[in-house]
Amino acid sequence: MNQLPRARTADEYVDLVKQALFEVEDLYACLEWDYGDDATQIQRTMPFLEPLTRMVRELHQSMADGNYQFATGELPYMELLRSYPDQLPFAQLLERINATHREGLDVDGD
Repeated sequence: MNQLPRARTADEYVDLVKQALFEVEDLYACLEWDYGDDATQIQRTMPFLEPLTRMVRELHQSMADGNYQFATGELPYMELLRSYPDQLPFAQLLERINATHREGLDVDGD
């Protein structure tokens, strides 16, 4: 597998996280449209979506609060991503965010 490009700047990294937050919330909204308020059906269809949404929101909030730290291991959502690899159309975005988290910004363009 080719290594995914990491974000080069802090602004780019924050934008990636914002994009991921939009994607998970949009996917959740699509399921709500399909199933209405039937949270049980949403949970059955994509059991990973609620925890993934929470994890991405927490990541974004840690950045907004100034508490975020690079290189603390894999991001918590990676276990979900490995368990449901074909059900997330934005999996590469999440992998790219994780790569930047683990290895830091690609300031040299490696």
